[in-house]
Amino acid sequence: MAVRTILTAPDPRLKAISQTVETVDNNLRRLADDMFESMYAADGIGLAAIQIGVAKRVLVMDLNPKKGEKEPRLFINPKIVWTSDDVAVSEEGCLSVPDIWEDVERPAQIRAEYLDRDGRLQTLDAEGLLATCLQHEMDHLEGILFLDHLSKLKRSIALRKLAKAKRLKETG
Repeated sequence: MAVRTILTAPDPRLKAISQTVETVDNNLRRLADDMFESMYAADGIGLAAIQIGVAKRVLVMDLNPKKGEKEPRLFINPKIVWTSDDVAVSEEGCLSVPDIWEDVERPAQIRAEYLDRDGRLQTLDAEGLLATCLQHEMDHLEGILFLDHLSKLKRSIALRKLAKAKRLKETG
């Protein structure tokens, strides 16, 4: 396993649309292991492959990385097959948009289908943080950042904050 560099906005690779995984094999499982390692090293709870520069429809998450036992989840070729009419607003952040947190409105409940580590089709009904995180990570597969859900003004402010933080980091 290896910790890989996580791309940060406005890197254009984050806007790429990820390709469907054709075969679940050891190479893909190695990619997933690297993704988990990278996510844990960055203190995140979710990561899409595109965030480490791999345009494949793969994402990982662990909603309890610091609370006792880890609960790693791998989603290959995930797709949402149902959403509730009810919406929920949650404060979201992103490893590719460090130190920026904003409220985002999304469907409160979803049903998703995906392949697991062995290539078997799974169905998941999700609500709360799991639903929010899954939708957030699946957006990455379409080249969408959580900032894209904000008003033009809020997105502009967030991107300026991000650029300023990057400049400060580079100048030490």
